[in-house]
Amino acid sequence: MEMKQILEEFLDRGIKEGCFPGAQAACGRKDEVYALCVRGVKELGGSKVDADTLFDMASLTKLLAPTMIALKAIDAGVITLYDTLGYWFPDAPDDKKDITVFQLMTHTGGFEPSFRLDRMGIRPEDALKAILDSKLVSKPGEKVNYSCMGYITLGKLLEKAYGSDLKTLSDQMVFGPLGMTHTGYLPTSGNVAATEVDPETGKAVKGVVHDENARFLGGISANAGVFSNVGDMILFCRMLAGGGKGFVSPAVFKKATTCHTPNDPDSHRGLGFHMGGTEFNYMGDLFPACSFGHTGFTGTCIAVDPVTGFWAILLTNRVHPTRESFGLFRLRRALHNALYSEMSKNLL
Repeated sequence: MEMKQILEEFLDRGIKEGCFPGAQAACGRKDEVYALCVRGVKELGGSKVDADTLFDMASLTKLLAPTMIALKAIDAGVITLYDTLGYWFPDAPDDKKDITVFQLMTHTGGFEPSFRLDRMGIRPEDALKAILDSKLVSKPGEKVNYSCMGYITLGKLLEKAYGSDLKTLSDQMVFGPLGMTHTGYLPTSGNVAATEVDPETGKAVKGVVHDENARFLGGISANAGVFSNVGDMILFCRMLAGGGKGFVSPAVFKKATTCHTPNDPDSHRGLGFHMGGTEFNYMGDLFPACSFGHTGFTGTCIAVDPVTGFWAILLTNRVHPTRESFGLFRLRRALHNALYSEMSKNLL
């Protein structure tokens, strides 16, 4: 079966089964694009998705913006992995002053996964203090606790290190150099896939970040907020499949895509990357343990195998009209299996 046929069949199945209303998908190997497929609608009863439609990347933002900025900052000697929060934020509480950049990027800092900043009666500019004043859920370095709050903290650290905001940094250091002209925070295009229907207004969120904390922070946050489409994500995956060549040094790329939490049975983490090698991994059963990528709550994901250079992209709005939609999780594992199996046949 051809790659394009696999993508078409799985996207059609996902729409039929109610996993998502619309999607973009692509796969390839190194610089070659094997197939690209677009299916469905931007919102129920609305217009069709096309190749230019923007999707809310949700937590894929963590990889696209702060992780890439941090890797470039390490390359340039602006930060080090063992810089502490106390170094960058001298007023950090005692229980957090020794948390390192390494721990933030591997989600081993001990921060809570998430809590609603917009319900704390604070101003957006007080968000970092609220996070640093919050109670840790585990001892720093002890185990993986995937944390949006830890990544928001990393973003604030990068902003302080460069004296610039995250939107400017990501545009100048990541999206601009990679030619990702349709990717960024605060999209101005009207061609955007809708996310969840707001129960208060009865209208779907569209063109505004779905994540409540990122929305509270003005749409510019390290945990979520970036919008992109399949064409730009192909550019990003080609760079990753090429070992970061021309974008970051081979040394920092190797460090980033090494599993630093091998003893955690459920979550293998590189520096910002979700690694393969665990059961029920979103990459499926066939991508090797050295594979890397990330997912987003709204229904987005990428996966890259550094051995073969094979990569896969799936962008959906699975949270439209409601986040209580979970069929995507099995579907994407099965899709990754089918794609990787077909790719491996072609390599023989």
